[in-house]
Parts: sequence; structure tokens; C-alpha cells
Amino acid sequence: MKPSAPSVSNKANNVVQLADFQHKTQSPQRWVRLATETDHLSILYSNKYSHQHKYYSMKILCWALREDGSVTALVPWMNKVTACTELNDEYYGQWQGYYNPATEDLFDEPPAHKVLELTSAAQYFGGLDGNSNSITQEIPDNIGTHAMLNSRCRSHLVLTDVLSWRLYGDGRLEAMIIDEELVDETPILTGARCLYPASKNPEFRYFFQHHIANQIKAEDPDALAAIALLLDQ
Repeated sequence: MKPSAPSVSNKANNVVQLADFQHKTQSPQRWVRLATETDHLSILYSNKYSHQHKYYSMKILCWALREDGSVTALVPWMNKVTACTELNDEYYGQWQGYYNPATEDLFDEPPAHKVLELTSAAQYFGGLDGNSNSITQEIPDNIGTHAMLNSRCRSHLVLTDVLSWRLYGDGRLEAMIIDEELVDETPILTGARCLYPASKNPEFRYFFQHHIANQIKAEDPDALAAIALLLDQ
């Protein structure tokens, strides 16, 4: 692996200056714009069980611009979407950097082209309107994220595809899954009437990456044992 650290350096009512985002401090954690990751970039993370200098990789869902002007990658982590730079748990995962598997480059700043894409889009489309019901943006899930549903009164698990991710006007980001009873046309696209937030399903427990979900579906003993430990918590 070769280390690298690239530098990152009248519709008027809808145009928001970047400085507006950089000076907002009331809710610095809110995401105001998303950019799907399409070049297979990943994050690297470690935990207390990994060997020294041996990291695990996870595909990046998207890049996000916050109200304070910062940009970071987002990943589905446990039961929520998390900024990768905030992964700091020695047991479950600590962020170690971004990774380009095609070039084996390891870097710790978001790519300049993603920063430009996000800031330009934010200036053009504007910021959040504060309405918890309005949809600011919706992007497809390109990394095969699954949501695990498990009723406490039933003994079986259900793994369902996350079709898209919806950013609401209050800065809330929701994983959208399919209500099969409301499907009236196919293929199911972002914005479809049959989609609803996974968080609204009382049986929702965790998100899983594509390969982990397939191990669970195949009833891999190690994967099932890990799931049992999670559900016991």
C-alpha cells in the first residue's frame, strides 16, 4: 500500500453561498447535501481484534456536506448512518482513513472532486428548509446495504434490501425499504410510493453490508453466531 494525501482544497433565492454553510454553528452535525460514491472508494477501520497494521475495508455509501462546510464519507454502521471520521470504538471500529482499492492509495482527506461536487450542488439547490416532511434529496443505495428485521416475539430474521437513502428538510437521513403490499409497479425506483424509512419499522435492528448479508442468508455458522451476540445486547 502506498500512502498518499491529495490536497482538497431569477433563481437567486435558491442560491446559497458556501460561506452561509461555513458560518452556521447551531447544528453542525446536520447534512445538507449528498454525493453518491461511484468509484468504489472505501474506508479502512480497525478494532481490538485486528492485528497491528491490518485493517478492514468497508464500501462508502456517499459523501456528505455539513452545514459547517465540512465534507466526510458516510457508511451504514450498526443501526444508523455514521460519518466515518466519527468511528472511534475500539471494540466495533476505529476509522483509519480512506482507501482507493484500484491504486492502493490511503488518504485522510475527502477527494477534491467530491468536495467540489457537493459545494457546487449546495450553492445551486440551496440548504435545508427545516421541514421534517419535505425531501431535500434521495440517492440510490449502490453498495448493497441490507436492513435486518427481527421481531422479539418471533425467532426468524428477515433481510431486506435498502433501495435508497432519503435526506429530509430537517437534515435527517433515512434508509428506505420496500413495503411489499404497496408495490404497484416495477422496477422500484427512488421516490416510489412503496418505500418507507427502516427506522419506522419496529422490527428494524441493524444494517449489514452486502457480503455479510449473503453470509447470513447462506446460514454461515460464524455469521449467525455474531448475529446472536448482537441480538443478545
